[in-house]
Amino acid sequence: MKKLLFLSILFFLFSCTSEKTKVDLLVKNATVYNVNSDFETAEAFVINKGKIVEVGTSEILQNKYEAIKIIDAKGKTIVPGLIDAHAHLYNLGLSMQQVQLYGTKSFDEVLQRVISFQKEKNTDYIIGRGWDQNDWEEKEFPTKKELDSLFPDIPVALTRIDGHAMIVNTKALEIAEITIETKMEGGEILLENNKLTGLLIDTPMHLVRKTFPKQTRKYQINALKEAEQKCLKLGLTTVNDAGLDKDIIELIDSLQQSGDLSLRVYAMVSNSKENLDYYLHYGKVKTERLNVRSVKVYADGALGSRGAAMKKEYSDQPNHYGAMITTETEMKKLAKKIAKAGFQMNTHAIGDSANVSILRVYSEVLKTKKDPRWKVEHAQIVSLSDFDYFSGKILPSIQPTHATSDMYWAENRVGAERIKGAYAYKTLLKKSGIIALGTDFPIEKVNPMHTFYSAVARKDLNNYPKDGFRKEEALTREETLKGMTIWAAYSNFEENEKGSIEAGKFADFTILDTDIMSCPEDDIPNTKVISTFINGVEVYKKD
Repeated sequence: MKKLLFLSILFFLFSCTSEKTKVDLLVKNATVYNVNSDFETAEAFVINKGKIVEVGTSEILQNKYEAIKIIDAKGKTIVPGLIDAHAHLYNLGLSMQQVQLYGTKSFDEVLQRVISFQKEKNTDYIIGRGWDQNDWEEKEFPTKKELDSLFPDIPVALTRIDGHAMIVNTKALEIAEITIETKMEGGEILLENNKLTGLLIDTPMHLVRKTFPKQTRKYQINALKEAEQKCLKLGLTTVNDAGLDKDIIELIDSLQQSGDLSLRVYAMVSNSKENLDYYLHYGKVKTERLNVRSVKVYADGALGSRGAAMKKEYSDQPNHYGAMITTETEMKKLAKKIAKAGFQMNTHAIGDSANVSILRVYSEVLKTKKDPRWKVEHAQIVSLSDFDYFSGKILPSIQPTHATSDMYWAENRVGAERIKGAYAYKTLLKKSGIIALGTDFPIEKVNPMHTFYSAVARKDLNNYPKDGFRKEEALTREETLKGMTIWAAYSNFEENEKGSIEAGKFADFTILDTDIMSCPEDDIPNTKVISTFINGVEVYKKD
């Protein structure tokens, strides 16, 4: 009897110790870059109810957990879900509904694409985006002459790749009521022989956009869903949309809540009276997939269209300094208002004059703020004497592919001396301690592997230049991956919920076919995404 009791107790103890914890998913046999504080690697992790439960070895976790589903990664590389810290998700979707002008090599090619689009779509208003005169043999801005000839009765508006210049025809000018007498601060309406050329820089473009046909809800939803699919396919799990109106933010929220949109969005509120009156009064919005706690402001325009505000004249255009879209006085007033509401201010600043203006404003307004994490978006050209403004309170949010896209002509714009403070990513990292990395798509391509390659190699996709563009400003692979994950999450106040593969965080991760941390440098841009997971759910799988 005693022997039987003893055996029963042993059986009971053995049953207790051998019982496994039930979970949703076990990922094993992987090369996992945790991106935790020690930048450790692992080979397996466990997920339950959308969150990571434990990270470790395949053997230990298999013995400890019983998973409904097991993924054998077969040695593939897994990184935390990739975050694009500065992009335009909704604009990407809109551009996919319009004339695609990216990669055109001449204005003639632009015209041919517009003609083909109109034959297929037969729209009442032709809208397109993506041309860049710097890619053409004739690098001069186009005029409306050809558009007027081809489309005398249909308005046409074609936005430059950076969103800071637009070529329109006479019909579009008439509808927008733009004449040679029209004047607007923060931009320019280009004239030639006292006649409209059709080219608009920055703020006057808004007059044209106001006349665009009203977008239907279906059109808006299609735009967001098409943009999301492109992002998921390329391994992104969170996108910071740098400038959205209230109606689109609410549409994103509703699509996420209904399960029609998986992507997480950090939404920067566009700086308009209507948007600020609402959000700064009612406060932040936070769900599992949406975070609204920041305001996007434009200090100046873009370098490619010579709208960036410079301290001294452009090297390739005497007596031209670009323009401030928001003056320093206006920015200070706005910054105080944003700070009082507890929101983050994220300001587009390209030229050295724009950068120092916003840096001065930030430094003054944030003196008494403990952990504001306000961002300078782009921080593209900074005077060497102004880098010290950056700190743990003032963070750079930059886009590495801008350096390798602009390197062909940037020095011509700003000269040999100013280029020393341009696209200075390593210097910015040293000053702030972290750096948030993005693409600025659709200005650049969505692919985050291009971001990684540009940051590390400082080369374009043609392996140019051989030794890298200003290679002293390159980031290490570890710094780059952090900038696309945990540092980007930190810049969004989300480092405790995403950005690394650690217990308690959202199970957002990306499986790659190449180990970007150890492969030959030039293999990085060819890396493909095998699968993308959000909340432990596979939202994209390569065919």
